[in-house]
Amino acid sequence: MTSPLPTPVRTHAFINGEFVPSASGATFESVNPATGEVLTEISSCDAEDVDRAVAAAGASFASGVWSRMHPSDRREVLMRLVALLEENLEDLALMESIDAGKPITDCREFDLPDTIGSIRWYAEAADKAFGKTTAAGDDALGLIVHEPIGVVGAVLPWNFPLAMLAWKLGPALAAGNSVVVKPPELATLTTLRFAELASEAGLPDGVLNVVPGLGHVAGKALGLHADVDIISFTGSNEVGREFLRYSADSNLKKIVLELGGKAPQIVTADNADRLAVVAEDLAEAAFGNNGQNCTAGSRILVHSSIAEDFIDELVKATNSFVVGDPLDPATTIGSLVEESALARVTEYVDAAVADGATVRAGGKRVLEETGGWFYPPTVVTDVREDMAIARDEIFGPVVVVLPFDDVADAVRMANDTPFGLAANVWSRDIDDALGTARAVRAGTVSVNGYSEGDITTPFGGYKESGFGGRDNGMEAFEQYTETKTIWVNLR
Repeated sequence: MTSPLPTPVRTHAFINGEFVPSASGATFESVNPATGEVLTEISSCDAEDVDRAVAAAGASFASGVWSRMHPSDRREVLMRLVALLEENLEDLALMESIDAGKPITDCREFDLPDTIGSIRWYAEAADKAFGKTTAAGDDALGLIVHEPIGVVGAVLPWNFPLAMLAWKLGPALAAGNSVVVKPPELATLTTLRFAELASEAGLPDGVLNVVPGLGHVAGKALGLHADVDIISFTGSNEVGREFLRYSADSNLKKIVLELGGKAPQIVTADNADRLAVVAEDLAEAAFGNNGQNCTAGSRILVHSSIAEDFIDELVKATNSFVVGDPLDPATTIGSLVEESALARVTEYVDAAVADGATVRAGGKRVLEETGGWFYPPTVVTDVREDMAIARDEIFGPVVVVLPFDDVADAVRMANDTPFGLAANVWSRDIDDALGTARAVRAGTVSVNGYSEGDITTPFGGYKESGFGGRDNGMEAFEQYTETKTIWVNLR
C-alpha cells in the first residue's frame, strides 16, 4: 500500500487569508491509518494561534466585508467555491482516503458529492431566507429579522472530514458569519485544502480560518474564547460536555452538539419474504464507513420468529464486504482511523465472547502485515441487553442482533439507551412502521431503508445524542443567526 498524496499539501494554519506556522512552531504527525506510516507534519496550534484566528474572524465580521455583503453576492462566491470543489474532486477524494483510511470509492461517490451538494444548497439559500412582520395594529410595525451571529467556532470529527465541514460552513457562511475551524487532528489535510479553495473563490481574508491542533489545546482554547459567539461541535459525548463547561466558564456562547449514538434497527415479522434485501440494507447501515459513524445501525432488533433466517442472510451480506487498501476501488471497508480504535473494537468483541456471546462473522483483526488498523465487519449474536457491546457506542464495524417478541418490546429495547440519534424500521404494515417511528425517541427515523435524510431535513439527536440545535435544513441556517425585533411606532 502506498501513500501518493496529491499536491499541493498544506500543513500550516490558515489565518486571515494566509498559511502560517503555529506561533510555537510545534507540529503533530499525520499518519496513514492503512499503513501506520507518517504522511506529514502539521502545525499544532495553541491558544495564541486561536487568538489570532478569532481576531481575524472578528475583524472581518465587523468590517462588513462578508457580513454586510448582499446575500446574492455571497451566493456567487459560494457557487464559485462549488465549481472549484468539483474541479478538484479527484485530488480531494484521494487526500481524504489516504488521511482517514476511507475507501476511495466512498470518497468519490459519497463524501465529495455530499460536500459539494451542501455548499451548493446553502449558497442558493443565502438570498432566500426572509424575516417577517407581526400584526401590530395601525400604530406600529413589528419587524422580525435574522442577522449573522458573528464569529462561529466549528470543531469537526474525523469520520467525515469534508462532509461535516460543509454541514457547518455551508449555513454559517451563507448567513454572513466569519468562522474559525478546528479540524480533526486525525484527518486535517482536506480542511486546509478547502480553505485554500475558498480563498481562491473570493472569500474575503479572515472570513474562514483554520487552526489545526490537538483537541484539548486548540479546541479548548476556541471553546473558552470570549469573542466566539457560537460553537458547533460534532464528536464524542465526553468532549461535548466539555464544550458546555467552556461556555459556562467564558461568555455563555451558544453551543450546538451532535454527539454519539447506538442506533436500533427494527425488523418486524412481516419481512420474512425479503430478508436478503433487509439484511443487505442493515449491513450497510452497520458497516458503512467501517462503522465509524454516529448513526451506524449497531443494534439489530429482529422478531424472534424470523431471527435465525435473518442472521443467516446478515452473515452472507457481511461476508460480501471487501476489506483492503482504501485506494483500491474494489475495497468497501478500509482501515480504522487509529491504533486505539482497533484496540477498542477488539476489546468489546472479546469481552462479549467471554460473557457468552457468539461471533457469526468477522471478530479478528485482519491484514496485520500491512501495518494498518484493519478489522472486518463483525456480527455478534447470543447477546444480552445489559452487555456493553449492546449498550456502548463502539464506533467500529460491529453489529449485535437481539430478538424481540412484539413491537412494543422492540420499542422498549430501542429506547433503553441514553442515546437518541437515529433508527431504522423495516415493516410492510404502514401502521406498525409509522407507529414505531413515532414511538422511537430519535432525531431521525428511517422506514424500509437506512437513511440520515438529506440536506433539506434537520439532523440531530434526542437525549445525550444532541444539544442546542440541528445540522442541515433551514434550521441549521437559522441557528447561525440572531433573531432581532425592530419595533416601529407609526406617528
